[in-house]
Amino acid sequence: MTPTVLEAINKQISNEFSASFSYLAMAAWCEHHQFTGAGHWLRVQSQEEHTHAMKLFNFVLARNYQASVTGIESPRGEFGSLLDVFESAQKQEQTVSRQIDGLYELAFTEKVFAAMAELQWFVTEQVEEEKTIREIVAKLRMVKDDPSSLLDLDRELGARAAEPTPGA
Repeated sequence: MTPTVLEAINKQISNEFSASFSYLAMAAWCEHHQFTGAGHWLRVQSQEEHTHAMKLFNFVLARNYQASVTGIESPRGEFGSLLDVFESAQKQEQTVSRQIDGLYELAFTEKVFAAMAELQWFVTEQVEEEKTIREIVAKLRMVKDDPSSLLDLDRELGARAAEPTPGA
């Protein structure tokens, strides 16, 4: 592993923890505004992002390097609507996709093949993450402010089951 790739992976560990905290802040807003299904969905998403951070953390340690975690900024906690929450989540996933793509490109350029193999899972995961959020945003745009439709969508979001931890 090159020092540049190691530094970039450690930065991504913090990025994943930041995404986890951001989803938790979104969950808090939703649950405060009685969107408990969306809050549940976002809590599960927060845990998933935490798992992604730990996957990278464990990879660095498995390669016998020092994993590090830097401080993260406080996440946004105020939103204007449920649509605003999920549009923010969509932007966040697009940012994470760019981060992962850049990290993969760096590993390729520096010929760190073990990192490329590990990062391939993240590349594939981000396709699914963006698709899921895009579909939720589309549904929220369709229902607009219709209370009964929002309640139905909230109930649908609340049915999300936690995913098993990769490698567990």
